Amino acid sequence: MQFMADITIPCEECGGKRFKRDILDIRYRGQNINDVLNMTIDEAIDFFSQADGPTEKKIVRRLTPLQQVGLGYLKLGQSSSTLSGGENQRVKLAYYLGMEVHDPTMFIFDEPTTGLHFHDIRLLMDSFDRLIALGHTVIIIEHNMDIIKCADHVIDIGPEGGDAGGRIVATGTPEEIAACSQSHTGRYLREKLDA
Repeated sequence: MQFMADITIPCEECGGKRFKRDILDIRYRGQNINDVLNMTIDEAIDFFSQADGPTEKKIVRRLTPLQQVGLGYLKLGQSSSTLSGGENQRVKLAYYLGMEVHDPTMFIFDEPTTGLHFHDIRLLMDSFDRLIALGHTVIIIEHNMDIIKCADHVIDIGPEGGDAGGRIVATGTPEEIAACSQSHTGRYLREKLDA
């Protein structure tokens, strides 16, 4: 259990830059390692795309899946302990997209859209579509109607939460769930499907 927030104290020697002076003196296209690690993923892709070498292309190829799942705002050197649960899920998703795993795999995501802007949700949905196109199965536990309406198959569990829930209320396509009068999800889904 975590009772207190992490405390970080910058090193007196490097000022929190994590590298010795002789390492920080090394520059690549005007930037040292600290400058690069403080770039966002979007900035790093732009920075390395401007060079034409095989190493730079490899870096861009490795970073692009993170951008594709809507994590372009993260810094390269950002500690993983500062990421939310949804961000951690998307980092793992980007890892698999970057590997282009060909063995059929089942991916389970728990509320991956929580706190996301609608643009980032669209990027996430595109990533799910890529996984499915590669032959994988994607299971999403979600309350976001914009996601549910795009599903191939929905299992609506309820009808309420806690002791009043946990039973299958309806299964089927989003349209079939919307047609179920006992489904609270169906009621909200109808509004999305009619829009």
